[in-house]
Amino acid sequence: MSDSDRNSTAWKVPPSAYSATREAPFALPARPLSRYLPMRDGCRIALDAWLPEGATGPVPAVLILTPYYRRFAVTPGSEADPIPNAGKFVRHLVPRGYAVVVVDVRGTGASFGTRDSFRSPKEREDSREIADWIVAQPWSDGRIGATGISYPGAASDFLAGTGHPAVKAIAPLFAVWDTYADNYYPGGILLKELARSYDALMVAMDHDRRDLLRNYVYYANPDLRGPHPVDEDPDGALLAQAIHGHLGNFRQPDFMGEFRFREEALPYDPSFSSASFSPYSVREGIRPDVAVLACSGWMDGAGYANGAIARFLTLAENPVHLLLGPWDHGARCNVSPWRRDTTSDFDLLGELTRFLDHYLMDRDTGLDAEERIHYFAMHAEEWRSAPSWPPVPENRRLALSGGGMLGVAPGEAGEDSAQADFAAGSGHGTRYERIAGINSTTYYADWAERQAGLLSWTSEPLEQDSELAGHGLADLWIEASEPDAALFAYLSEVEADGTVRYVTEGLLRALHRKESAAPAAYRTTWPFRSFRREDAAPLVPGRAERIRIPLLPTAWRFRAGSCIRLSIAGADADHCVQVPHGRPPVLTVLRGGDRASFLELPLRAID
Repeated sequence: MSDSDRNSTAWKVPPSAYSATREAPFALPARPLSRYLPMRDGCRIALDAWLPEGATGPVPAVLILTPYYRRFAVTPGSEADPIPNAGKFVRHLVPRGYAVVVVDVRGTGASFGTRDSFRSPKEREDSREIADWIVAQPWSDGRIGATGISYPGAASDFLAGTGHPAVKAIAPLFAVWDTYADNYYPGGILLKELARSYDALMVAMDHDRRDLLRNYVYYANPDLRGPHPVDEDPDGALLAQAIHGHLGNFRQPDFMGEFRFREEALPYDPSFSSASFSPYSVREGIRPDVAVLACSGWMDGAGYANGAIARFLTLAENPVHLLLGPWDHGARCNVSPWRRDTTSDFDLLGELTRFLDHYLMDRDTGLDAEERIHYFAMHAEEWRSAPSWPPVPENRRLALSGGGMLGVAPGEAGEDSAQADFAAGSGHGTRYERIAGINSTTYYADWAERQAGLLSWTSEPLEQDSELAGHGLADLWIEASEPDAALFAYLSEVEADGTVRYVTEGLLRALHRKESAAPAAYRTTWPFRSFRREDAAPLVPGRAERIRIPLLPTAWRFRAGSCIRLSIAGADADHCVQVPHGRPPVLTVLRGGDRASFLELPLRAID
């Protein structure tokens, strides 16, 4: 099956239908205008401005702020793509009448400076000055949008957070709202492999180590020859100086290790914490007239879908749209087990163009007549629309019972125990690889074997098809033999023929079990944790506590005859640090009686 929007009833005008009638009357220039722009502190920032050839008047601009090279130099005569990171946006938007400005953020590509963080506050101030430069150009009509996948997507939040009056629309695609919980510390547990893998990618790029960069499929073409110099640097002398400066950039594993608690300041800078590189921290600066397209996928890392949803909920006063598909990070892959092939057929560029046309060009797009939320239900293989989140407000509650059963009633009091296996993991074809720049196309192919040894509870076969849409919740009474533990809750479908399919998961460090009210800058519909030091508390070994673990959101149709399975683990050795180090805890889940444990799912029967 396909994730195409063609013939979908979820839209009045599907994105592909809009795209098919959208004219592209202009030409893409052979080369962009390329220059250095000095910042307030003298740091020179490299940018490319791609202007639509044939446009006779000023046009709106779309800004892409990237650490992944605004443009590569390529071997003369080569057909290698010089803009693999931003090229799809440049080639699609420029012929449709947009100027696209692509920028090497400070300390990357051909730009000067060093990086003291990713998405540093210094970059945010740079983006304000770049916006000033754009609106001062004769080709600019004074309106700016911003977009990009992952890092550039979150950078569009920061641009809007400056409050710059020219910024009218942003499309943060596959971008975090909270770098701590959505990315590096989901549930308060450090993703050790992500920090290592991402650091290796950035060293390859920032230091112009082409021998290392070719390890990444996105940049494997041997004709890619490092960052392209700007026009005023024909011999690359300035580029060489800039790259030398990048040797002083921060290193990701060391840097992320400083943020064990959310919003706790660096020991050498009381003004800098995990909030400093998280978009939610600039929410107050985003004017209510800025339109937002938040987009993610059901297999988008450790919490990027949470980021898109939190952005939608938090910016409720803005004209905000939410798109959630059957995708991994960046929609590189259709992750549905029932896909026709790995490639996504959804017209994401058509959706983006319609959004930008509506809010930057004031075109009659019909977007106002569409629902604000669109999401894809896997196994049903259909797009859905909804006016609000969650799309399925009612929950079905299944009780953990004896004999490894999930039932309607809790039953008699009992317990199930298992020791965490610090050698076990979820494998390497998972939701976590793509966010580290690792190419993945097959997801959880060996899940039946991996979940077989876990503590599990399974329902009776479903009497009719039932569709989950939103965040599930493992509401558990747990005791541990150690004062801390990493808790992993996995949801699976066991089909009538015995096939076991991974659906989603949730994870939480027990130290961070205390729930808090979500702040105004960070709205959620799932249990919120502050992950702050003052709210952290060790467990008392042997004393049971109620701990609610939200599952990552998804939309999934369980077929009649299938069973629903909840599994609990105490480690994921392939991705996460041990908790506690070298002390695998015995985890005991209580059930029945006055300490009943439940699985709650936003699940509705389908007639």
